Amino acid sequence: MLLQPKKRKNLKSKFILWVSLIVISSIFFILFIKFEGEKPSIIIDVTSDFFGLSQEITGKVSDSKSGLKKFVLKVVKEGKEIVLLDQEYPYHDLLRGGTLNNEPFKIIFEPKKLNISDGKAILKAEISDYSWRGWFKGNKTFWEKEIQIDTKPPIIEVFSKSHNVRQGGCGLIIYKLSEDCKESGVSVGGDFYPGYSGYFDKEDVFICFFALNYMQDSDTEMFVRAFDLAGNLSKAGFYHYIINKKFKHDRIPISDSFLNKKMPEFGQVSTDPNSPTSLIDIFLMVNRDMRIKNGEIISKFAEKTDRKMYWDGLFLRLPNAAPKASFADTRKYLYKGEVIDEQVHLGIDLASLAKSDVPAANSGKVVMLETIGIYGRTILIDHGFGLMSVYSHLSQFNVTQNQLVSKGDIIGKTGDTGLAGGDHLHFSVLVNKTFVNPIEWWDESWIKNNITSKLEEAKTYFK
Repeated sequence: MLLQPKKRKNLKSKFILWVSLIVISSIFFILFIKFEGEKPSIIIDVTSDFFGLSQEITGKVSDSKSGLKKFVLKVVKEGKEIVLLDQEYPYHDLLRGGTLNNEPFKIIFEPKKLNISDGKAILKAEISDYSWRGWFKGNKTFWEKEIQIDTKPPIIEVFSKSHNVRQGGCGLIIYKLSEDCKESGVSVGGDFYPGYSGYFDKEDVFICFFALNYMQDSDTEMFVRAFDLAGNLSKAGFYHYIINKKFKHDRIPISDSFLNKKMPEFGQVSTDPNSPTSLIDIFLMVNRDMRIKNGEIISKFAEKTDRKMYWDGLFLRLPNAAPKASFADTRKYLYKGEVIDEQVHLGIDLASLAKSDVPAANSGKVVMLETIGIYGRTILIDHGFGLMSVYSHLSQFNVTQNQLVSKGDIIGKTGDTGLAGGDHLHFSVLVNKTFVNPIEWWDESWIKNNITSKLEEAKTYFK
């Protein structure tokens, strides 16, 4: 059946109308999408406001809709702009926009190579996308941060003159810095001992207790180092004399009665179901592996110290006690006449009557009360500025965490907890995280010549 001309005309008009609506809607949809107003993102990782000789600047730019178009990173110093990065990103075509939605970046900023002088500057960034907004100029995001350019290393002035250090012993150095530093202290053969301000009520004057561990001899390199806030490094040598020392060797027999008595205390020393279960094998795991882990626990507590000199004068030792083992003794352990292990004893063993009162060697703060593997019940006292004393194998504690104690206060009683064959006190001294010979701290002349005379001289100088 043929449609009448009028009906055909109406259908044609409706068809044209629908097509026009679809075309117009599509155009509006495209325009809506392409004229989107979401701004691109800039993330710049700047960990410090201070920029030194060489500064890595990293980050990421992104735009999830139209794609990345152009990224510029620059420094503005005294009205002058220096472009660090000028990156244009590719695009598909006018309709599809950019090919990249996310892009990381990394540059090395070296002010001297760019003839940029020290002082305040502004780090600026600008990112645009392929949106049609702004007559095809795209959406833009701006970012800026004030920075301080500092390419000069700090000046280190060592005040203390003489530093005589025994192998396994320690010393004190006093130095001054020309500017604020994020880290300073003494490097000893790769070990680092932080310096602390505050003793002289001057933020630029530092004291540092440093140590020579029992394995380090006269060939060990020592120097003061400092990193300023911009990461510039300075090193300064200082006069020192290292006295080598030979330590004793002991032979300790391990009996079945000792194993039967002590090994049950340690229970399951390994989570490995295939670990050995014989008493002698458990002893070896305790004496080797547990010893290392226990030392790490004590060192972790020793990392935090108060900037206050709690102690004064001679350190006390356990009264009426006989020494049973020396510092840094190399111990060979024998079972049924054969050497089965070798370890180094990092303290002094003192024996008196069973469950004798243990006095605090000097004034300080109790920073640890723990039962720690081979050390048994142990107390750690912070004497300030990185100097600490350790009391192990105790049978009981008489103090609480963070308690301030005075020299001579009874902090516990001797015992045989941990890997102890009998009732005694294992006494240690720590400088930062290094065990040192306690005998120095029981010697009034040594303390005066190496510690207190330096502090008194500096106090007079820095008044």
